[in-house]
Amino acid sequence: MKVAELIANRTDVYTLLESCTVLDAARFLREKRTRAVGIVSADGKLVGVVSQSDISDKVAAENKCPAWVRVSEIMSTSLEAVRPDDTLDECLRAMEKRGIFHLMVMDEKGRYHGIISVSDLLASIVSDEKARADMLEAFMFGQQS
Repeated sequence: MKVAELIANRTDVYTLLESCTVLDAARFLREKRTRAVGIVSADGKLVGVVSQSDISDKVAAENKCPAWVRVSEIMSTSLEAVRPDDTLDECLRAMEKRGIFHLMVMDEKGRYHGIISVSDLLASIVSDEKARADMLEAFMFGQQS
């Protein structure tokens, strides 16, 4: 399966402005039930990513006030990106090699298409394996009516 197929049904690409506070980001992540969000500049260019880990490690653990810290101060700027035509196996290998849990999806023109997470990849793998198991069961034991 390719990244494009994984993200095809998504209706929203979540982003926040780099000027927003960490408090705003934390509330946004909670509201959207996601663990990371792309951070964009005022002109809409992707400039970073903020995850729950960033908030925990760089704000909460340092006893900083999330209402006073901007996401631009804590965001990760070395973005690991994949393209829509990359396979999910390639994505999983990239995450494992780099020890990361999120990849930015960028097309060949540099447009941002969202984030894929290790959870997205694992859900897809589990779904594929279940389908294979169901097909094998039907083949070996026939359809039960």
